[in-house]
Amino acid sequence: MSKSVLTALADAVWPPVCPVRSVPVDASGRLDAAAWQGLEFIDAPWCDCCGVPFPYGTGVTTGGLLCALCLARPPKFDRARAPLVYGDVSRQLVLGFKNGGRREMVDQFAAWMARAGAACLTGADYILPVPLHWRRLLARRYNQSALLGQALSRQTGIPMRAGWLLRSRATPSQAGKSVLSRRRNMAGAFRIAPGHGLDGRHVVLVDDVFTTGATASACARQLRRAGAALVTVVTLCRVVRASDATM
Repeated sequence: MSKSVLTALADAVWPPVCPVRSVPVDASGRLDAAAWQGLEFIDAPWCDCCGVPFPYGTGVTTGGLLCALCLARPPKFDRARAPLVYGDVSRQLVLGFKNGGRREMVDQFAAWMARAGAACLTGADYILPVPLHWRRLLARRYNQSALLGQALSRQTGIPMRAGWLLRSRATPSQAGKSVLSRRRNMAGAFRIAPGHGLDGRHVVLVDDVFTTGATASACARQLRRAGAALVTVVTLCRVVRASDATM
C-alpha cells in the first residue's frame, strides 16, 4: 500500500488539524490561514555570518555585511541561516514539535530550511544534529534536531551523521540566561565521538532554534578541533532582537 493511500486513510480516521490553532485543515502538516499569516519569514538583507535580518535596507547587494555582534565577537562557525523569526506562531510550532510530539510538519520545516540555508548547504559533506544529553533524550524519546537533520538529508542528499557529535554533560536550560551565561553554560558540553575525523570537511550543524549562537559556537569549536574546515549552521528559527543592528 502506497504512502499516499496510508496518509489518506489516516486523515479519514484522524481528521487533520492545524498544529498551532487545532482547527481543521485539508491535509496533515498544513497550517490554517491565520497561523500561516502569523509566520514571519526572514528576508535579505541579513548578516552574512549569523543571518540576523537587518531592520532596514543596507544598500549592499553583494553580501558580506556583518552585524555588530559578529564584528565584535566573531562566532566559531562560518555562517548560519534560518527561514523563520522565532515569534508567537513559530514558537508554538517548535514547542509542539519538540515537546508535544507534533512531527507532521517536519518535511515542510526541512523544505524551508533547505531554501533559507542554501548558502550553508552547498558543497557540504555531512549534516550533524546538535545532540541531546542521554537523560534528556530518554525523557523526550527523540531528538528534534535529529528529526530535522534526517528530513533535510532526504531533501538535499547530504548524509547525516548522528552520534558523531556528542553531548558530554547535561546543561541547565538556556532560557533566561544572558549571552555570557549561555556561553559559560555550553563550555565543555560537547565532544566528538572517537574515530570520527573531519579533516577538511564541510559540516552543517542542524538545530531547531538559534538564540545567541552559544550552542552553535560550542559545537563548532569541537568540530574545528576534529579538523573540520568549514562549519555552517541551519536552524528552523532564530531569535531576532531589537538590539541586533548593523555597524
